[in-house]
Amino acid sequence: MRYMIIVKASPRSESGEMPEEKLIARMAVYHEELARAGVLLDASGLHPSSNGWRVHYKDGRRTVVDGPFTESKELIAGYTIIQVRSRDEALEWTRRFPAPHGDEIETHIEVRQMFELDDFPPSEAVDQFRQLGVGGQ
Repeated sequence: MRYMIIVKASPRSESGEMPEEKLIARMAVYHEELARAGVLLDASGLHPSSNGWRVHYKDGRRTVVDGPFTESKELIAGYTIIQVRSRDEALEWTRRFPAPHGDEIETHIEVRQMFELDDFPPSEAVDQFRQLGVGGQ
């Protein structure tokens, strides 16, 4: 079972302010523990939304909208992807996740289970994803 730990943005992360060294160190220790346990698949921080864009789909058309975007609490500042045996194991790991913007900033993380290719009925399209090596083999 793969889970994505989604770190929500804060006004500070959206401004482009880099985290303090002590927070980076706490995150490094946590992610080292994940790696040693063999459950870490990927992790990264994201640049602020001012460096990004969205593609809006409506009536068969695509429109590109440049950032920044409002409501920083709805934006993503980073992620960690883990692969564990159960929901309970994922919950235990996420309870230990360091406060992503430091202890003094109110924020939250969101955790979502990722689909695996085996969750879908067999089809040629699913086989195409298997051949690409993506989608949780």
